[in-house]
Amino acid sequence: MANAEKTAAIAELTDKFRSSSAAVLTEYRGLTVAQLAELRTNLRGNATYSVVKNTLTELAAKEAGVESAFEGQLVGPNAIAFVEGDPVEAAKALRNFAKDHPLLVIKGGVLDGNTLSAEDINKLALLESREVLLAKLAGAMKAQLTQAAYLFNAPLAQTARVVDALRAKVEEQGPADTAAPAAEAEEAPSEAAAEDTQTVAEGGDES
Repeated sequence: MANAEKTAAIAELTDKFRSSSAAVLTEYRGLTVAQLAELRTNLRGNATYSVVKNTLTELAAKEAGVESAFEGQLVGPNAIAFVEGDPVEAAKALRNFAKDHPLLVIKGGVLDGNTLSAEDINKLALLESREVLLAKLAGAMKAQLTQAAYLFNAPLAQTARVVDALRAKVEEQGPADTAAPAAEAEEAPSEAAAEDTQTVAEGGDES
């Protein structure tokens, strides 16, 4: 490979390392072209799978600042899954393919600048996808909002019930309370008239 081609290849790999949220190094020794095409299809939407040259990849990884993730791993026929989508879904696709095709060996990788071992990638594959986690988060937020709405509305509803009960009680007792003063008012003149009659009678006796 000419120097210009090497420089361009290194620059392309460096850009992939920098623009990808994760990169997983695999060895594909013994896999057929058809099987590699199947793996690319399985990764579609989350990652691109590229066969790489070890020396150029080592230089590109160093340029991108992720060389520690591939130290001692760049031997044999290697390919890298550059993840642009969901790292969990990409890890699942690689793990599932490796189960069906044991010739695919997951060596390690990098996620957001952090080195991943093969075991780390398998653990990543066991996690729930971003969509599932977002759905659960949305459900939890909806439940919290519903609970908050209930807490805000419950006192108002209770207050309304108390006010209605008091209003009903006042309406029920109101006529009886207003009739009592009227009865007392009617009794008062009768008593006064009786006293006047007695006074007149006493005065008549004196005369």
